Amino acid sequence: MLKVGLTGGIGAGKSEVSRLFAGLGAVLIDADRIAREVVEPGTPGHAAVVEAFGPGILNDDGTLDRPALGSIVFADPSRLAALNAIVHPLVGARSAELERAAGPGSVVVHDVPLLTENGLAPLYDLVVVVDASPETQLDRLVRLRGMTEPDARARMAAQATREQRRAVADLVIDNDGPLEALEPQVRKVWSQLLERPAAG
Repeated sequence: MLKVGLTGGIGAGKSEVSRLFAGLGAVLIDADRIAREVVEPGTPGHAAVVEAFGPGILNDDGTLDRPALGSIVFADPSRLAALNAIVHPLVGARSAELERAAGPGSVVVHDVPLLTENGLAPLYDLVVVVDASPETQLDRLVRLRGMTEPDARARMAAQATREQRRAVADLVIDNDGPLEALEPQVRKVWSQLLERPAAG
């Protein structure tokens, strides 16, 4: 099994690279998706979050009101730490479970937005960074996601710098160009991954 950490700044195109890797045969483990799953109604994670933050963070259907929860935790580092202390171990356990189920010959790609920020590179056999210039990221966030420029710049500023991400990269996929230029690069990196001796 080869464990690959995949990361990239907001607007760099990491989700598209994930999709392409999955299409080529990678076992994809998406940290963001798992983080949502582990706090769905009826889960121990949901119960723990409600116990910590109160019923005011729930929608009428019992799901978490993410904007309400976000406004609490992003205004108070200690509350954010409390939320992370609930969610991160659950995400880690579920990721490990999915990884074990993948089988020995698999290439397991962990899609981890904050890999650089949280110092997670050592957890993987190698790290792939999807790279785009800040100008490209900003253009995509404003044009494709409908963010305001100040909001987009704030989101980008809250993440690791391009240089910090490239410093932890074993392989870099340049995604400054159009979508059709991305797939050949992903195929090239995939063939490099398949040539690696599987670790562990």
